[in-house]
Amino acid sequence: MGFDRSKFELDSEQRQQLGYQLIDRINAYFSSLTHRPVQQPVELRGQFPPTPQLPELGEDASRVLDSICTDLIDQGFHVPTANYFGLMNPTPTYMAVLAEALVATLNPQLATQARSQLASRLEHETLGWIAQRVGWESENFGGTFTSGGNEANFSGLALGLTHRFPNIIEDGLLGLPAQPVFYASAESHHSLEKSLGLLGLGRKFLHRIPADHRAQISLNTLEAQIQTDRAAGLLPLAVVGTAGTTSSGAIDPLSALADLCARHHLWFHVDAAYAGALIFSNQHRALLAGMERADSITLDPHKWLSMPFAAGVLLTRHPALLESVFGIDTAYLPKSSSGPLPDNFRISAQWSRRMNSLKFWLTLRVHGRVAYEELIDNQLQLAAYLEEKVLATGSYTLATPRALTILNFRARLADDLHLDDEATATLHREIVNQIPADGEHWISTTRVHGKSVLRMMVISYLSRKEHVDALVTKLHAAAHSVALQK
Repeated sequence: MGFDRSKFELDSEQRQQLGYQLIDRINAYFSSLTHRPVQQPVELRGQFPPTPQLPELGEDASRVLDSICTDLIDQGFHVPTANYFGLMNPTPTYMAVLAEALVATLNPQLATQARSQLASRLEHETLGWIAQRVGWESENFGGTFTSGGNEANFSGLALGLTHRFPNIIEDGLLGLPAQPVFYASAESHHSLEKSLGLLGLGRKFLHRIPADHRAQISLNTLEAQIQTDRAAGLLPLAVVGTAGTTSSGAIDPLSALADLCARHHLWFHVDAAYAGALIFSNQHRALLAGMERADSITLDPHKWLSMPFAAGVLLTRHPALLESVFGIDTAYLPKSSSGPLPDNFRISAQWSRRMNSLKFWLTLRVHGRVAYEELIDNQLQLAAYLEEKVLATGSYTLATPRALTILNFRARLADDLHLDDEATATLHREIVNQIPADGEHWISTTRVHGKSVLRMMVISYLSRKEHVDALVTKLHAAAHSVALQK
């Protein structure tokens, strides 16, 4: 393809040829995902040649595009495949992929309404759809798309702090009457510690409350800890309930936590980054009963709702607080006077921001809520099938009761040999290291209740029973192989 490589503009024919070339590769990639291995076999990994010197002159666009597509696909780590049973990284919907290309093309700047009237309206509309499924009236909520759950959790805790101390944004921490304390399950996400550190409150003042055998927060222990902290001169401020823990998928008793927060006048934040997707299932949304009473909510469509990164959401029942926390005036971005919607830079930790909502908006418009209901129902059934098949091998026991689509297993060999937790963790790593050796599948280890477990998760909408069967066969073989070495 001949063109002046020193200039960024391409003519219509060149753009079309490169675009068709890329979309053909993307289409072929999607066609491969039902059978594609997660990665190359271990002996072939890491063979990508470096380019140590910055290119001074450009190369042929078609050749470079084809080369990097080949390298990324042939040598990449493919979380979108049906064989991936790892972390909360889904197969993205194809409509979301197209939306991302359109957003990159138009490059809307969502800082102000004045420069993104339609894009901002579509984002607010998408947030409204989510809020309605939570159970909130569209006029009584505020929210924003975020870079992910970390930012959303940080923002939710900042809202809680400002709700209790309205002057803190201007006056800082020195005016606090006592040290604020936040509470969350020992199984909740570690973005909460990061958030308290960034807020200047100190990570150690996130008080982790032990979880019960279902990996749910212990209400009695939480109540006692609040009383103990008050007696010590500390200031209980907020409770974080988790809807879908990262390690096991457990959902805290949200209604009971809402009652507790009401009694103690505490901010109630729900981290529903994963399990918040259940609001789209009429059959299973009752698992989130009580979430509608939260003061703020985190939800990540780039987890169980099959969006590509990044797509986090923060919602709150106190919309005015968003501007109290994040609002600021600038000369170069004057406050818009048109329409009822706030400028996005005034209600978000981000400033310049891409339109992360379009992929979800477009997917919902094309497929509808019922498609997500079917996805959730099917994946819950497949997770139950995975549990049944793994237990039927006799090589594993269930370490934590299954809540959603995440399963925690323990190698039976650890019990047979009376291994302590350190030795059990080593045993689990040996098993997990065998699973991805040929590149076909991927699972992980984690800790629940502080103890080592094997973790696997149904997350791709492409996964079927045949993919589960192949993984289970490999799990049984790995357990047998490791046992022969003991």
